[in-house]
Amino acid sequence: RVLLTTLEKAQNWARGNAIFPLGFGLACCAIEMISVIGSPRVDLARIGAEAIRFSPRQADLIILSGRVSIKMAPVIRRIYDQMLEPKWVIAMGVCSSSAGMFNNYAVVQGADKFMPVDVYVPGCPPRPEALMYGIIKLQNKIKGEPDMGWRARYQAEGTGEVA
Repeated sequence: RVLLTTLEKAQNWARGNAIFPLGFGLACCAIEMISVIGSPRVDLARIGAEAIRFSPRQADLIILSGRVSIKMAPVIRRIYDQMLEPKWVIAMGVCSSSAGMFNNYAVVQGADKFMPVDVYVPGCPPRPEALMYGIIKLQNKIKGEPDMGWRARYQAEGTGEVA
């Protein structure tokens, strides 16, 4: 089977199984992220992402964990621009996804306003298992094996909003 695969599939498999996350905690969700990194119960080493990098030039995944203020958004974007290509983003928690309970003038209303986001992990704060699930979803996306969407899974065609 190794000889019959394409180079692109092999490359995506290697990228998916060797993710180097950037340690970047912004608020209370960072505690949950740290528990995923170092806890024996849910450990990133199980899925091949245990090499946490603290330099953007050595990382290819940034996990935004917590609320992003308007002053912090350009700094995060600069760090994102310094990361290796291909690069991915996980928005962890309600605050980085949609500002959550800190919905005011000083907080960005979602990380997708200033950088592309690949996977959203919901919760306030999200459980460590939810972050692991989000990383596994990202790995499947990188490998080119995306999961079925909810419309296809539940045969809910035609239930979308009318534009």
